[in-house]
Amino acid sequence: MYHILHKEQLAEKVFLMKIQAPLIAQERRAGQFVIIQPDTDFGERIPLTIADADVTAGTITLIFQAVGKTTTDLSAMQTGDPVANVLGPLGNPTHIANFGHVVCVAGGIGAAPMFPIAQALKQAGNSLTLIIGARSRELVILEERMRSIADNLIICTDDGSYGRKALVTEPLEELCSGADKPDKVFAIGPPVMMKFCAATTKPYQVPTMVSLNTIMVDGTGMCGGCRVTVNGETRFTCVDGPEFDGHQVDFENMLARLGSYRPQEQDALHKCRISV
Repeated sequence: MYHILHKEQLAEKVFLMKIQAPLIAQERRAGQFVIIQPDTDFGERIPLTIADADVTAGTITLIFQAVGKTTTDLSAMQTGDPVANVLGPLGNPTHIANFGHVVCVAGGIGAAPMFPIAQALKQAGNSLTLIIGARSRELVILEERMRSIADNLIICTDDGSYGRKALVTEPLEELCSGADKPDKVFAIGPPVMMKFCAATTKPYQVPTMVSLNTIMVDGTGMCGGCRVTVNGETRFTCVDGPEFDGHQVDFENMLARLGSYRPQEQDALHKCRISV
């Protein structure tokens, strides 16, 4: 049984939890995730990227947004509460190397899985530009942690309440077309954001990796629910990913599959709210 050792709210419906999981903390590498099941009675299994880990304390840090039934249930749990199941670390770790100038683009909650990747890239000797995007100032998370590792931090908000009033693709294109063209780009966030980041870098031939957040059940390649089309071939996000070449991902197919169970998801969330 796993236990929540710390919980805090970072923004509206965005929560940070430290969970006691010493073996996972020991093995985890940047880019990997866990499958978490808050309870065993009616519990759904959901993937969450490991935002940080402390080997000495034996903890992993998860950051999530309460958008569906399971994340809403998880957000209601408190310090000391048990978590039924945490499986991991899963997925392939990010390939970390000294590429040169790396740009990391994080949209919304995507800042959470991006942090350990950006941290590892900086430790590998890269010059690091970080672009963080959010709808408004209140939804910008992990700014100080990102600032502590970035050579250049750019914040964009949709409403202009903080940083630049722009989509993240605007400064990304400026960088790609400038004198200090990136050697590699990593993008994590909403699927539409990653789609347009890849479309932005493609004309400049800048290699771009995206981390896909598809529907997932078991996380070991058995169910096939997380399948995506990459370069015309079927791949499974849980065992072949979660990172793929953004220029080869069929985002339209992925977006269509993400909506497959939307009515059921909305119904489950509605019933959850009624029962509270």
